[in-house]
Amino acid sequence: MPVIYPFTAIVGQERMRRTLVLNAVDPRIGGVLIRGERGTAKSTAARALAALLPNVKVVSDCRFGCNPDDESALCTECRERIKKGEKLPVATRPTPFINLPVSATEDRVVGTLDIEKAIQIGERHFEPGVLAAANRGLLYIDEVNLLDDHVVDVLLDSAAMGMNIVEREGISFSHPARFILVGTMNPEEGDLRPQLLDRFALSVDIHGIRDARDRVTIMERNLSFEADQEGFRERWLPKEQELSQMIDAARNLLEKVTHTTRDLLSIAALTASLNVEGHRSDLVILKAARAQAAFEGRTNVTDRDIAMAAELALPHRIKRGPFQQTEMGMEELQERIEQLKGESAGEQSDSEQQPAEQADEQKKTQF
Repeated sequence: MPVIYPFTAIVGQERMRRTLVLNAVDPRIGGVLIRGERGTAKSTAARALAALLPNVKVVSDCRFGCNPDDESALCTECRERIKKGEKLPVATRPTPFINLPVSATEDRVVGTLDIEKAIQIGERHFEPGVLAAANRGLLYIDEVNLLDDHVVDVLLDSAAMGMNIVEREGISFSHPARFILVGTMNPEEGDLRPQLLDRFALSVDIHGIRDARDRVTIMERNLSFEADQEGFRERWLPKEQELSQMIDAARNLLEKVTHTTRDLLSIAALTASLNVEGHRSDLVILKAARAQAAFEGRTNVTDRDIAMAAELALPHRIKRGPFQQTEMGMEELQERIEQLKGESAGEQSDSEQQPAEQADEQKKTQF
């Protein structure tokens, strides 16, 4: 098995690495689109993330890698086995990494039902596709902008639902399809349609590093990796294990992370003030903010979490406004949230003051 370049050895590209880690903490965020010029470690980062992720518990003989601890997300075959009284065998396996080819067809992605066998023998036979292999793992699509739009739509639908349902001629089969979706592309080769672009939860634009010292570090690390891949991996193993443990701890903490109504108002006010179309971005920001809080070991969402999430959720959704000329950083977004909160507090005090003034006027008219 080839040695994968360590995720923690990647130089710079902080936003890209943070976006991938947040999706690893909570795959329900909805995937990430990485747009950037050639040679900026896009595919390296995706492969490296899958390599450092914690092992997953699966039904050992299930073709779809079902989670034995979650009966609501079992495949049709596992559910039927439980109904028969079988006890599902359990095992652990490394997080799978699935690379989807650009030439993939819909049947190759979702799988196929053998209608002829169902009609002749009365036996349901399902041939798994890419979504089955990617369950509980990472699905990587290089040059996603060159993939057929319909196939991209199917992938995004499955990622959003967490389930792949195949129906043919009145016969249906379902299996879990919960995966970290990572798409990469070079904008010079064409962009995605706006409808598909919005379906990716988070997006990050990356560029080649301009600092000469960092570029030297990149060359030195790559030469060191090529000279002794196993030795290089061993040197970075402590940092890889540390990050893997942080992701695992964040996953366990995620459900305990709470948010307030004020947090929701902050998100809604921010997206409304930036004229963001639709409501998907609001939900994405909340999920990403909760994942950020969990990754940092906290159970409450802060304005900084919201700003860091918005920095990744909004750039590809804003048609007009600040992002058209320049990217809005996390600090600027946090300042904007504070400003909106101040305006909201001012409006609230005005509204409280107005009834008091009206009451005073009524008193004056009574005497």
